[in-house]
Amino acid sequence: MTTAAARTERSTRLSAEDWAQAALDQIAETGVASVAVEPLARRLGVTKGSFYWHFPSREALLVAALERWEKVEQETVFGSLEPIPDPRERLRALFQLVAHEAKSHIIYSELLKAMDHPAVQPVIVRVSERRLDYLTASFRQAGLSRTDAQHRARLLYSAYVGFLQLNLQLHQMNMQHEEFEAYVEHMMQTLIPGA
Repeated sequence: MTTAAARTERSTRLSAEDWAQAALDQIAETGVASVAVEPLARRLGVTKGSFYWHFPSREALLVAALERWEKVEQETVFGSLEPIPDPRERLRALFQLVAHEAKSHIIYSELLKAMDHPAVQPVIVRVSERRLDYLTASFRQAGLSRTDAQHRARLLYSAYVGFLQLNLQLHQMNMQHEEFEAYVEHMMQTLIPGA
């Protein structure tokens, strides 16, 4: 099979989801501004024609990538925790899951840096609100009053975003594995009621 024929065959098998995932991978590596059709086509080993089969523009691809990230993040994090009946155990599982999921943090950090982009801002607002609502509900189920649960959720989420800022953007949190695990345990002991 010739190289052109191999590319054509590959491009017909690529889905819109493949392009969206490639865009997310690009965001994780070099940010939102780096998402462009030609580099992604090269990355996927196809021509730009494959892209235009699925998307009318770069913006449409970016929207699809953000929707994919939001959906997968929702299913991965919250979907996996719902079967845990005890709210304290659910919060502990959330801490552990979030603490050990690096790529999602990198994407989120890059999206925070691009909050001025009109496609990014509404996604970040929705995701942040959903996360805060989930945390508030979990803290309520763990016995905190509505006000205390809201404060605790904001404190936890602020600590998360701050940690991302220090670690991923400012490169100031070079923790060894044991130190990081101790930090996560300290956060759980400090923020989960009765932990």
